[in-house]
Amino acid sequence: MGDVQALPPQLPQHLLRDPEFVRALRDRDFATVFTSAHRHGISYRRISEACALKPDRVSLIAQGKWAVTALATVERIADGLRIPGALLGLAARPWEDSLPMSLPEFDDGDDDMIRRQLLRGALAAGLTGSVLTALTHTRQSLDVALSANSTPPELTDLEAAAETYSYGYGGQPPGRVLADLVADFAGLGALLDSPQPIGTRVRVCRTAGQLGGMVAIVLHDLGARAEARGWFATAARAAQESGDTQLHAWVLAREAMVSINYGAPRAAAALAEQARRLAGKRPTAAATLSAAVAARAYALSHQPDEARQALAAADACMERLDAGERADTWLTHGEQKHHVHLSHALTALGDTQRAQESQQRALELSAPTSTMTRSLLRIDAAACAHHDGNTQEACQQAVAVLAELPMAYRTGLVHRRALDLYRSIPAQHHDERAARDFAEVLSA
Repeated sequence: MGDVQALPPQLPQHLLRDPEFVRALRDRDFATVFTSAHRHGISYRRISEACALKPDRVSLIAQGKWAVTALATVERIADGLRIPGALLGLAARPWEDSLPMSLPEFDDGDDDMIRRQLLRGALAAGLTGSVLTALTHTRQSLDVALSANSTPPELTDLEAAAETYSYGYGGQPPGRVLADLVADFAGLGALLDSPQPIGTRVRVCRTAGQLGGMVAIVLHDLGARAEARGWFATAARAAQESGDTQLHAWVLAREAMVSINYGAPRAAAALAEQARRLAGKRPTAAATLSAAVAARAYALSHQPDEARQALAAADACMERLDAGERADTWLTHGEQKHHVHLSHALTALGDTQRAQESQQRALELSAPTSTMTRSLLRIDAAACAHHDGNTQEACQQAVAVLAELPMAYRTGLVHRRALDLYRSIPAQHHDERAARDFAEVLSA
């Protein structure tokens, strides 16, 4: 008697063919699964024992008060109730190939539940009419799945949202953009929690890589370095799972900019080179960005030869980019963005004439609402003045930039770039009026 009780409870075959029940399995709606099993004679106690769940947990799940999200728990339920893995978005369970050979010959509707062993046994008798019917139904069920538009409408909305966000702040405070980005990113979690066709999952992961990378950009701009790195890591994992190597390279290049702007140029160079390898030799936005970021990192690391080689590679890629890759978005690499990178790299190299040419061109291409970008370019210009020996003028220019900066932008990246400039000023100048004013604005 004890041995009989130890056997897993068997769900009725007709229940496994019921469209509503199959839909509940696909959605991992275990409240419906448990209550349906109970209605068909499987007690909650037996479910508890078979699935290695506490009785109170089974009760909460059946009432819809507890959601099952852990993969290990889903697998225990599949094995405990003998639910084929495919119905729950899992791989075939170990026990599926050992189903009894004495299952009844299939009839109409059994196609969803055909098992390898059942087919072998039935085909041993030849291609009977019932076998051919089942084979036809199996093929047709896949035809229906392939022709169906299975893309969740919310995914299409989130893909469109990612494109909209890629156009930058548009004059909005970074905090407001960040709030909207994170709210939309959260919507992707529900799509990943439920089984999706491979093509849909790829799109979800790609959108997660884009949105996650843009969240990281805003956090970086706001000065939240550690949080930005965490989001870049998540975005990189999503991009890698999507199989989009250009997106993955873009995320790594963008992450390298955190290290550039917060005092770790050698770490930035290593990340940028990893991005360059991923992007490959084709002239893409990611390849151009990776080379430009590498140039900045090498320049700040006092490796001028490597910096100039990376600059030449970035310029060569830029000349060959097609119109789509040149769009002015966070996800592409337009001329304005290119000159912003050149400005910083050339300023760090001390090539002030070329740096000033890039600063002027970038300002011409920047919208009046591009507050952060325009401020960074003006700080670079001040750094060029300091390099050329006009330290007083450099301090005055930096003070003007910081004084005009809206409150929402007074922390983070612009402040950090200005602080780097102040720290480059020799101590003997710190008692001069312009340097004191600069230090006072920075401390405020």
